[in-house]
Amino acid sequence: MNIVKKNPELKLVIDTNIYISAILFGGKPDKIRKLSKEKKIELLVSEAIIAEVAEVLRKKFNWESWQISQTINEIRETATLVIPYQTISVIKKDEDDNRILECAVEGKAQYIISGDKHHLLPLKEYQGIKILSLTEFLEVIPFNHNTSILGSWSYF
Repeated sequence: MNIVKKNPELKLVIDTNIYISAILFGGKPDKIRKLSKEKKIELLVSEAIIAEVAEVLRKKFNWESWQISQTINEIRETATLVIPYQTISVIKKDEDDNRILECAVEGKAQYIISGDKHHLLPLKEYQGIKILSLTEFLEVIPFNHNTSILGSWSYF
């Protein structure tokens, strides 16, 4: 009998910049989504993070509504939705980064993965949650992240 573990012990939140890189370019950033689909990690997301991803795709990359909708649907299928009940205001210069912290705290994540060298990465840790770059995370994870890491976000 093959039992698929619904909630892997390794929980993480990825920043919008990692989502955007995965969606547009694939490669290393897309490995997080693939690990989540394989149930090797539990990817946590909040409505605020989803809204920011949609906004960036629309405003910075001129995506059509149908493209954004398809991508957001895949994020919802791949990640566990977390509803943060507390407001965090640690990062003053970019309020959206606090939404990442809120999601991670509420979802009891072990890691936040970000490319934000100005606000999130300098924290290094928040309430016991390690904040790492994607490269650092891929070096730390306790399994072979090269297995069945094929394909990409199916947003077209």
